[in-house]
Amino acid sequence: MSDNASPHTTHIERLAEVVALPIGRWDASGRLVFCNTPYVQWAGRPREVLLGHTLAELFGEVAWNAARPAFERAFARGETTSYERLLTHAPHTPRWARMQVFPDIEDGVVVSVFTIATDIHEDVIAREALIAARVRLDRFTENIPNPLIYLDREGVLRFANKAYREACGKPAEAIIDHHLRTVRGEAVWLEHRPYIERALSGETVHYSRLVEGLTHGPRWLRTSFVPDFDHDGTVLGLYTVTIDVHDLTVAQEQLRRSVERDALTDVLSRRTMMARIDLALAAPSTVPVALFFVDLDGFKSVNDEFGHGVGDELLVRVGAALQAGVRAVDAVGRFGGDEFLVLAEVRDAAGAEQLAQHLLAAIRDATALGPLAGRVSASIGYALAPADATQPMRLLQRADEAMYAAKRMGKNRVMHAVAAPPGVRGV
Repeated sequence: MSDNASPHTTHIERLAEVVALPIGRWDASGRLVFCNTPYVQWAGRPREVLLGHTLAELFGEVAWNAARPAFERAFARGETTSYERLLTHAPHTPRWARMQVFPDIEDGVVVSVFTIATDIHEDVIAREALIAARVRLDRFTENIPNPLIYLDREGVLRFANKAYREACGKPAEAIIDHHLRTVRGEAVWLEHRPYIERALSGETVHYSRLVEGLTHGPRWLRTSFVPDFDHDGTVLGLYTVTIDVHDLTVAQEQLRRSVERDALTDVLSRRTMMARIDLALAAPSTVPVALFFVDLDGFKSVNDEFGHGVGDELLVRVGAALQAGVRAVDAVGRFGGDEFLVLAEVRDAAGAEQLAQHLLAAIRDATALGPLAGRVSASIGYALAPADATQPMRLLQRADEAMYAAKRMGKNRVMHAVAAPPGVRGV
C-alpha cells in the first residue's frame, strides 16, 4: 500500500490488489504512488522502479499527451473519463488498451486519480476491420452503375449512390435525410409504396415497369426491394437497387411471341391455339364455346398466279380481319397454311351462326380490294361445346368436318357441324 494514504484510499488499494486488471494511482503532481501486481506485470518493471515517476518518465511523452486531457478533467472537474491508445512499451508487443481515469475524492477535493487499463486489442482490430469493410462496401456501392439507395422504416433516404443521384439529377444534400416522397414526388412514392411496405414486412420484392422520359427513350427497369434485418430478425429498413432489363425483357417478349404467335400473321400459333381450346373445355362454364374452322377458297391460285409474297400479304389481312371481328377475350390462331381457328364464347347455336356469318363477311371485305377482288372467299365450319363435343380434339374434328362440308356445298359459306352432310375429311 502507498504511504500517507487515507483509510478510504487504502481500502481502494486493497481492493485493487484482487482485481485482475492493471490499476495505478497518481498524485496531484502526476506521479505514480500505487500500482497493483497486474500493473507491475503489465508494465514489465519492478514496482520500486515504477513508483515515484510520472507517466511521461515511465512511458514517454506520447503516452502522457494521450492521457493528459483525462487527467486534467479528473483533477479539475472530478470527472471520470477514458481514452484509448496503442501501448508500445516492453515487454509486450503493441496492443490497444482502454484507460479509464477516475478521481479519488476526499472531503470534496480530488487528491489523486486512479487508472484502470483494459486490453481491447481484439475489439479494436475487429472494429478497424469492420470500418475498412464498410469503406470498401461504400466505395463499391458508390461506384456501381446501378441506382442504389437505403430507406429507413419511415421512408427517409439514408444512403444514395452516385448512379441514383445522377438519375435524380440532384445533389446528395437534396436526397440524404429526405423522404422519398420529397425526393421523387408523390406519384413515384405512391407507385413504390406497396413494394416498400412488403419489404418492411420482411419480403424481398421485385418490380418491373416501362419508364418513359429517359435520355435513350423508354426502357424496362426492374427495382428490387430488399429488407435489412437486424441480428434478431427485426427489419431496420430496406435497400433498393434498380437495373436496366430492357434488352432482356424485349428478348423474352420476342421469344414468348415466337412461341405464342404465328410469325407471319401475328395471330396465335397452332400450339398456343390448341392450348387455349384445352383450357376452355377444361374450365367449368355455363356458357357455350364455339370453335370456328376457317379455310380460304382460291388461295392456291393466288400463290400460283401472283406469287407467295402476295399470298402472304393476303394471309396477314385475313388474320387481322378475324382478330378485329371478335372480342379481345376471344382467340384467333393460324392452324396452318391458309387455315385459321377462332374460339369464342357464344350465347347459343344461333349466336354461333351469327358470329360465323360476321367472320365470313369480314374476310370478304378484307379480300375485296385490288387484283384479288372476287377471287378469294372462305369456308367456315363450326362446332359447339358441350353440345357437339366435350373433348378438344373431337371439337376440332367436328368443326373441320363442317368446314369441309361447306366447301363441298359450294364454298363461301358457313356450316354448323350438326348440319354437315356425310363425306368428311377429318383433321
